[in-house]
Amino acid sequence: MSTIVVEYRDAVAVAKLNRGVTNALDPELVNELGEVLRTIEQDSGVNGLVLASASDKFFSIGFDLPKLFEFPRPEFEKFFGLFNRVCLSLYTLSKPTVAAITGHATAGGCILALCCDYRFIAAGRKLMGLNEIKLGVPIPCLPDSILRYVVGVRNARDIIDSGEFYESAACLKMGLVDEVLPIEEVLTRAVEKARSVGSSPREAFALTKRSHVEEVERRVLTDSEEQDRVFLDCWYSAEARRRLRETIKKF
Repeated sequence: MSTIVVEYRDAVAVAKLNRGVTNALDPELVNELGEVLRTIEQDSGVNGLVLASASDKFFSIGFDLPKLFEFPRPEFEKFFGLFNRVCLSLYTLSKPTVAAITGHATAGGCILALCCDYRFIAAGRKLMGLNEIKLGVPIPCLPDSILRYVVGVRNARDIIDSGEFYESAACLKMGLVDEVLPIEEVLTRAVEKARSVGSSPREAFALTKRSHVEEVERRVLTDSEEQDRVFLDCWYSAEARRRLRETIKKF
């Protein structure tokens, strides 16, 4: 079964993560997402992308920890590099992107949502956040840069340092999301937004977006190599191994 299901609603592509209930991120799903993004970028008949989930319980729980924990460093390093490249491709896609968050978007799932231009979340106890610090690893360069751009330095500091997950209303207050909607309206509203923004002259939108994302992209391309090495060192540290084992028990 495909880990991503793509539907087309007029000129909007809806890519639904479809790897079980939690959409845990593994090499297969991330690689397939990269292929979907390349197709959408090159398809002149697609004006916008909605990233959604086939599950209303989770947008994505983040990395598939039980699976990735067992990877030797070279194999995990390859996956981590792939994830970062795909996230950057999503962030810099020349067409409007909207995250339709009908379930929890935590850790790597939150990162995917942050890489979209707009984020619409279901009302109620739908959680978002970055808990990397509680696992003993730092926030990677790309989400750290995007988060500061989206919510401001002080909110980004609080989100990163606490490692907490926040409910919909708190996410809206901090600027993590653009709208909180009844769950049955999230996908429809996301498609409408992608269609509306995507109806702008394509080159004008692409150039406008380019000016928004190029500063973050420049930082990532300049600084990420060293920060990625630090992340990997931490991932394989004794402290992180202990914390990851404890977290895996809850998966």
